[in-house]
Formats: sequence, structure tokens, C-alpha cells
Amino acid sequence: LTDIANEQAIKTFAVNLKPLLMQPPIKDMVTLGFDPAFRTGCKLAVVDGTGKVLDTSVIYPTAPHNKTEESRAKLNALIKKYNIELISIGNGTASRESEQFVAETIKGTPVQYMIVNEAGASVYSASKLAANEFPQFDVSLRSAVSIARRLQDPLAELVKIDPKSIGVGQYQHDMP
Repeated sequence: LTDIANEQAIKTFAVNLKPLLMQPPIKDMVTLGFDPAFRTGCKLAVVDGTGKVLDTSVIYPTAPHNKTEESRAKLNALIKKYNIELISIGNGTASRESEQFVAETIKGTPVQYMIVNEAGASVYSASKLAANEFPQFDVSLRSAVSIARRLQDPLAELVKIDPKSIGVGQYQHDMP
């Protein structure tokens, strides 16, 4: 029975993983990665159409800080400075509040946003690979870069993460 359950868990993982990896890339757009959070602030990373990091920042639009107008001004300044076309918002903690903030901020502009699955972003951010790729950034800013790049080229970004951390299966991390 355990072998049958293990096989089914791996099959479920494969079925769930395929559409995630096969998402079409959104290339050649300046994208802002928005890693939502409450207490530690929302981390931002601006990446060009090739995934190169242009700028990073932290804003505090959510509770407990509620620096909404200051955060809005900083976000608008980044949008204007880099001609940001797309905002990629992680779906973790404070995602709904961040989505509301972003939607209100970009209302009436050509800027669009999407929610992306951020499963494994923190694992990647703390990895040796991420530290080598971005030694100048702390773990939280690396996560914002990963969130931006997941929208630009999901496959290229997700292959950097241990499959056990992608979060699309049934206890696949317990498989022998």
C-alpha cells in the first residue's frame, strides 16, 4: 500500500508541476517583483526584459506600519523611472492587501499586475545559488527578484529550486 501511495503522490506531483513549468514566458517587459509582507515590509525588485536587476527597494503599505502614501509615492517613482509595464505580486502573506494597494496605485495607467505562485522563492533566496547570483542583496530582496523573474520566464526560474520545495504535490518531499 505504501508503494501504491508513493506512486500516486509522484503522479500527482507530475500532473501539477507540468502546467507550472510550461507557462509561457513574458519576455522583454520591465517587471517589478513585489514580495508582500506585513511586519518586514514589501520587498521590490525591478528587472529589465532580460531579468537583469535594475533597482530594489522596501515599502511599508500594510499593517502594522500603514505608510500607504509614502509607499505609493515610492512605487510610482519606480514605475516612472524604469517605465515598468508589469508588476508580479507573490501570493504569500499579505498578498491580498498588497494586490489592493497595487491596483489602487496603478489605476488609470497602462501598468498591469499578476499574482504569481511564490512557493519555493524563500528556499531559492536562501540558497548558495542565489547568494552567488546576488551577493549584494539580502535574502528578502532575492525573493523579490525571483518573483519578478517567475513571471518573465517561469521555467528558467523554477529550475533553480529543489522540486521538493515547489509545493505542487502530495508529500513528495517524503518520497524515498
